[in-house]
Amino acid sequence: MTRLMLVCVLTPLMAAAQETKAPATETTAEAVRLEEKRENFGAVVAPAALPDGATAVSGWVGVPEVGAAYRQGTGGWEVGGRARFDYLRLAVTAEGVARRQVWTNGTWAVAPELGLGVTGNSGSRYFDEQNLEGWFLQVNPAVVASWKVAETVTAVGLVEVPYELGLSPGGTWRVKPMAGGGAEIYLGEDLSLSAVGELGVEVFKELRGVTQTRLGYGVRLGLGVRLF
Repeated sequence: MTRLMLVCVLTPLMAAAQETKAPATETTAEAVRLEEKRENFGAVVAPAALPDGATAVSGWVGVPEVGAAYRQGTGGWEVGGRARFDYLRLAVTAEGVARRQVWTNGTWAVAPELGLGVTGNSGSRYFDEQNLEGWFLQVNPAVVASWKVAETVTAVGLVEVPYELGLSPGGTWRVKPMAGGGAEIYLGEDLSLSAVGELGVEVFKELRGVTQTRLGYGVRLGLGVRLF
């Protein structure tokens, strides 16, 4: 009889303990997930490369273009795609992008990037009297560096050398090496805001023309959302 009474008393107590333990475990897992978000936030430019399993989508406005991007971390790489519209030249670019982090010390991180795509240019010369019309193969090597300045602020640095090779017609090309930087700020709810500016030179050759050089620049204000 005594043993039966102990069983009757202990059974509900053990069940209650198990019910209490499960929410505590779930709470701990959620806390770890939120901490990872704070440590690795970024969706537009930062971080230098997304961790495995992370996904981000973003869009930006600026001069001379607007655009959107998709980023996915997988197998130690970051892969994705970008679509850009240069409204001054009336040119559209679609490209695939791969990025891999090669160095980090916890605060700093560096990742080389390679973009490969196609550009269709209307040849409009309303804003650009030296615009080149046609279809171009675009190769865009770059290096991205990020530095976590504060809990919700990451500074970013960029070096890009986009190269356009004329496909139709052939014989034209454009290269635009630029460098710059900015910052990405975590707004909460997986959102981040980015502002980046770049400056460099633009070297190009028209069909049956001579090589010319002029100032190259770019300014972007972007908003992205991180999906874990």
